[in-house]
Order: sequence, then structure tokens, then C-alpha cells
Amino acid sequence: QLTMSLNSSTLLNEGNAQGAKRNTECLESLLQSPSPIQDNPLQQLQLASQEVLEKAKRSGRSKCPRCNSSRMFYCYSCFVPVETVPTKEIPTVKLPLKIDIIKHPNETDGKSTAVHAKLLAPDDVTIYKYPCIPEYEEKRHEIALIFPGPNSVSVKDIAFHLQKYTKKSVCPSDDDCSREPLLKQAKIEREAEKNPNECISSSRSEGTRLKKIIFIDSTWNQTNKIITDERLQGLLQIELKTRKTCFWRHQKGKPDTYLSTIEAIYYFLVDYHQEILKESYKGQYDNLLFFFSFMYTLIKDAKCCAGKE
Repeated sequence: QLTMSLNSSTLLNEGNAQGAKRNTECLESLLQSPSPIQDNPLQQLQLASQEVLEKAKRSGRSKCPRCNSSRMFYCYSCFVPVETVPTKEIPTVKLPLKIDIIKHPNETDGKSTAVHAKLLAPDDVTIYKYPCIPEYEEKRHEIALIFPGPNSVSVKDIAFHLQKYTKKSVCPSDDDCSREPLLKQAKIEREAEKNPNECISSSRSEGTRLKKIIFIDSTWNQTNKIITDERLQGLLQIELKTRKTCFWRHQKGKPDTYLSTIEAIYYFLVDYHQEILKESYKGQYDNLLFFFSFMYTLIKDAKCCAGKE
């Protein structure tokens, strides 16, 4: 979605000369007026005005102010808006914790939504290109990794499980602690496991032990190379509630519950806000989908004009 060109050869499937002409005329009409969103599943988001993107769409590709590359809306290499999209007109989102995004080296920059997070939450998001990633071992009691797996836990159980990680960091082995404290510790943990929600709800500070969350930005077929890296071993793994993706580059053969990176970040934060911070969600992180929702509508409308839907 990052290198999207607004001509018919990129967005539309040209069948014959007549069809190509129809597609081009339809897309040109889309560029002149805002796109209809009556069937847009993202329409309930509380977003900042996207008029700046509408203007940039009509103007076409523009230069990146840093590398001078021709881009649409923003530069996915420099993580900045292009010249036709003033930074002051782009919303900024403040996140409750820091986010590291580990990008697979073979992941095409122009197809990744990870840059959306950096553009919209620049103070809280860092993007690393694998294998150049930080060492997390010493702070694993305050870091979690978003990844579905046999040992993954739900967002609401983060505080309880991080508490156990903290205990393990204090008493990492039998040699470091007497047997009696370990037995008592095990008994306490078993009692807490009966109702982990009590552990979480007892204090808001329980949940705020989590200071950083890690996301992997790659196709699902490429994920194994990163998730098996020794630097990520031992981290608490979190799974998200089942939600359907709206991503237009859906991976062939994968279920529609496989989310794009920016969707995963957004839905995690919504769950974290409600389950851990115990606060009513009122759209605080909706602007993380500022670019995503606009592009979704643009591409969906273009496909409709092409007769694909």
C-alpha cells in the first residue's frame, strides 16, 4: 500500500481496451471527489480529517523531503510524509507503552504497514530490520511479544504472567533459592492461576509493568526465521482476540484472521486499554489507522469500478 500508484495499470486489472478506458475514467472520477464509505468496516473510527490525503491523492505522487524519492502520501524508507502532505496536518498518537517492530529483511518496504505506526506515533515506535535487533533478555519481565503459539496468553492475563516472569528473574534456578521458598512460591502461583483476573484487577500498576511490546513485520511464511531467534526466546507471548483483516494484500491461502502489522498494533492497544488499564475506550488509538483506512477505501472503490466486486 505504500508505493501505490493511482493509475489504472497499478490498481486495476485491464482486460481489453474498452475495459481499460472504463477503468481509467472511473478512477479519475474517484480522484475528484471523496470516496463513498457506506460499506467500509472502518467507517466507525474516530479519525482526524483526511482532507490532506484527499488533496495529495488529486495531486499525485510527490517527493520525499529527505531522499527526494517519488512517493504517494509518505516515504516508506525515511518514515516521513511527502511534500504534499504537511506534517502538521498528520495526527499524532500517544501510546501507553513503547513498541518495537522487527521487520524481516525480505519484506518489501512498499508493502508493509509498519511505517504507519512510525509516522503516527513517532515518539513511541521504533522499527528494526532483522537481524539488527536489541537484546531483550535482561528486561523480559517488562516486555512481551505479539505472536500466536502454544504458550501464548491473552491480553487480560498479561499482568499475571509478567508477575511470574519477575519472580523467575529473581530466582532463576534452584541453586539460587532454598527449596522452601520455591514451594511456597509455587503454591501462591497455583492459587493465583485459579482466578488470574483478581491478580490483574487488584491494582492498575500490575498492568503497567509491561513497558514494551514487540511486533514482527513479515509474511507468515517468513516469520519462523525471526521467532526462533535466541534473542526473542523466553519472552512472554501474547495472542490477540480473533478479528478479521481489512488488508487489501491478503496472503493467499491464509485465514482472514491474519492481520496486517498496523491492524495488529491497533487491536492490541484497544484490548490493552480495556483489559489492563481498565479504562473505557473512546477512540484514543483510532488515528493509528489514519492512512490504512484511507487507502482501504481508495483501493476498494477502484476494485469496484474495475468490476472485481
